[in-house]
Amino acid sequence: MPRPFVAYLRVYEPLSVLDAKLASKVEKALEAGPVPRSEVGDRERELWLRSQLGQKLLPGESYDVMTISPAEVPTSEAARVGPGPLVCPLDLRARSAAALVGFLASTPRILQDEALSLSSETVRSRASAVMAELSAGAVHVISTTWTIPLPWFALVDPAQRRVVLASAQDDPERQVSWRVAMADARRRIARALEVVKRSLGDDGPAKVLADTGRWLEHFHPHSAVELDYGGLVQLLEDKDLLEDTSAADVNAIIDALEADDAEEVALRYETLREFWGELARRERHG
Repeated sequence: MPRPFVAYLRVYEPLSVLDAKLASKVEKALEAGPVPRSEVGDRERELWLRSQLGQKLLPGESYDVMTISPAEVPTSEAARVGPGPLVCPLDLRARSAAALVGFLASTPRILQDEALSLSSETVRSRASAVMAELSAGAVHVISTTWTIPLPWFALVDPAQRRVVLASAQDDPERQVSWRVAMADARRRIARALEVVKRSLGDDGPAKVLADTGRWLEHFHPHSAVELDYGGLVQLLEDKDLLEDTSAADVNAIIDALEADDAEEVALRYETLREFWGELARRERHG
């Protein structure tokens, strides 16, 4: 079975800055062993399926955690990361609760009644209670299926891309990802937001940038941010992964908007549309 076609934006915080309650749970998870990046998608799918087979509204409490070293995070001279270890609680229960709240807010009542065994008021109350338990007020992971919101690429330095190929497209070690110091990520997104709002207004890309910036503000300034293609690498040939210029294209668009270079914006956007449009077509047609 392939890994879920899910990509991730993660925050890894220094273990030492977590509040005592969360730190205790994370330390126990680390003793049991952190979840390898290659196994995250399968692990989350397993926990979700178990909850559905048990007819539970949400997965049970799970403090699975990922971890990296500060040495694995490129930094500018103005940024600091650590001390280590840097930890990323997977927050699956809270993320599922947030998804339920979003479902209630965006779907007609008749569909809610069909999909849920409990009343929407009960579901909203339980989900909100779970989300309120988050010590930082935000999950450490946000995810997206089949694609990546293009504004996310504004967070990263295109030159810092990490590519690992493998003999098969479904090899769990296959990956494309970037890591960036929190201070650098905030600086990059603030600049992108200013440029995009001035050129394109407050909606669309600017809203994604603003929402992402607010999310990052919940975490310690010495954290790290990771953009990971996750299971999307299963949909792409080696040649496509190696020739993918998405991060460079998005950053070039920001520079071109700042310089009022409409021709460069159009050229770069067409490259992005062709690359990600193919994945969108595969989603629609299975």
